[in-house]
Amino acid sequence: MKSNILICLLCFSITGLVSAQDKPQDLVDNFFKNFETKGATFALDELYRGNTWISRNNDAVEKLKTQMEGLNENFVGKYYGKEVILEKKLSDSFVLISYLVKYDRQPLRFTFQFYRPDDTWRIQSFSYDGDLDDEIEEAAKLYRYRLN
Repeated sequence: MKSNILICLLCFSITGLVSAQDKPQDLVDNFFKNFETKGATFALDELYRGNTWISRNNDAVEKLKTQMEGLNENFVGKYYGKEVILEKKLSDSFVLISYLVKYDRQPLRFTFQFYRPDDTWRIQSFSYDGDLDDEIEEAAKLYRYRLN
């Protein structure tokens, strides 16, 4: 009897661990933990592991890994961390989360798109860019504001 209860508790705790990884923010947190400690290649492999469709576009993923491995101290300087820029929910099944990733040389933006076709979230798209300075200048233009 005790062993059955122990097995049930173990199953519930394992289920809790699996579902904890089933939220977009948990997937992002895991990505950044891996990115900071094990590097871009490992972080991307773990991020994409939950989406079996990604393997059909393996060349693009390998190119992304190579580009991101180039984000080293010699190219962008020291890594100082990240800050959320934006979280947008298109529906209960599609979410975008964008981060400002702080390097000594310049900030970069990492953008994650997550999709939940059934009961499990998975990465739909990941990208990074350095166009933040152009966008903030554009946002500051007068034609974007109502003048009296």
